[in-house]
Amino acid sequence: MSGQEHFKQVFDRLRGILNEHAGDLVCEKDKSDDYYLNTKHVMKNKKPLFFGAVQIKKNYVSYHLMPVYVYPELLKNMSPELKRRMQGKSCFNFKSVDSGSFEELAALTEAGYEKYKSAGYV
Repeated sequence: MSGQEHFKQVFDRLRGILNEHAGDLVCEKDKSDDYYLNTKHVMKNKKPLFFGAVQIKKNYVSYHLMPVYVYPELLKNMSPELKRRMQGKSCFNFKSVDSGSFEELAALTEAGYEKYKSAGYV
C-alpha cells in the first residue's frame, strides 16, 4: 500500500469523526483529501466561525478542531498519546490509524461541538 493510500484510510476515519456533526454545520469543502466544516455563526470579520477540518498533507493527515482553541479547558484531561500528536493549539497530526487516539478525538470533537452549541455558535 502506498503512502497516499495509507493516508486515505487515516483521512477517511478522521473525516468520519468530523462528519458526525456535519448536519448542523456548513460543509465548506468535501474533497478526497480535504474536508472542512464551518458553523453558521458569522463573526465580526464577516466570516463564519470555523469548526474543524481533515486534510491529507505530504507526510501526515491533519485534524483541525477549533473548539479546543476557543475552549482550551477541553484539553485538560487529554492523554499523553494524543498530546504528542498536537501541532499548535488546535491541530492533531496522524501518519497511521490509531484507534485509541481516534476514540479520544471523537469524544473531544463531541465535547467541542456541545460547547459551541451551548454558546449559540451551532
